[in-house]
Amino acid sequence: MTSSIFDTLGVVMLEHHWTTLLSSAVVCGIIVQLSQVICPILFPATYPKLQGSKKLNWDVHVVSTVHALTIVALATPLLWNENLTQNKIFGYEFYAGQVYAVCCGYFLWDTIHSIRHIKDFGIGFVLHGICSFSVFIFSFRPFLQYYGSYYLMFELSTPFLNIHWFMDKTGLTGSIYQKINGFFLLTVFFTVRIVFGFYTSYQCLISVLPVLDLVPMHLRVVYASANVALNSLNVFWFYKMVSSLARRFSTPKRDAGKSKRE
Repeated sequence: MTSSIFDTLGVVMLEHHWTTLLSSAVVCGIIVQLSQVICPILFPATYPKLQGSKKLNWDVHVVSTVHALTIVALATPLLWNENLTQNKIFGYEFYAGQVYAVCCGYFLWDTIHSIRHIKDFGIGFVLHGICSFSVFIFSFRPFLQYYGSYYLMFELSTPFLNIHWFMDKTGLTGSIYQKINGFFLLTVFFTVRIVFGFYTSYQCLISVLPVLDLVPMHLRVVYASANVALNSLNVFWFYKMVSSLARRFSTPKRDAGKSKRE
């Protein structure tokens, strides 16, 4: 029964990973609950004073950080996976499926959470969650499992971005610690999202072109659109971060670092 459903949806290999996907989404919700218990203890001068969307936003950043660290650790071995290297477009590896199921679970949770709190976070984060989920869910066709792990390396910059945000909320704005973190944030972001990102997009295109006739039109549209949008956003975010950090350390009391969730 489940096999026919996934086959109809065009994600046949999800039959082996859907429980991991749902478990990942549930774990994200559990992390929110743990954040609400642990953070008042770790940050007694900050977290209890947060109200409404600001407290929700803190918890979202906690989940985002945990996911980024986890998914990078899980995806790194795939960079040298022999099975996927031999078939970069249509190759399938069970472990890769598990990694992408964890990733999809996070984006599923993020989408649902953003919809629930759309008045606080806006439609942009709903669309981001849906687009990210759509890109990785089709890896279960299977499709582009080899390149998926390379794109997940973008998450290397997320912890530094979140640390910058947490420092703003804990009274460390403009501190030497934030300056050091800002240096690593810009360096890692530029390296993995701009240099490595554009290189990976180019390599992916070169690999897909010879078998383009075998790729359904809807996948061409989804992945081409996502690639252009993501690379454009990364360039925009990098510009905003450079401008923001420049203002921050020339005028320490001015709010900055607003390229993602405030």
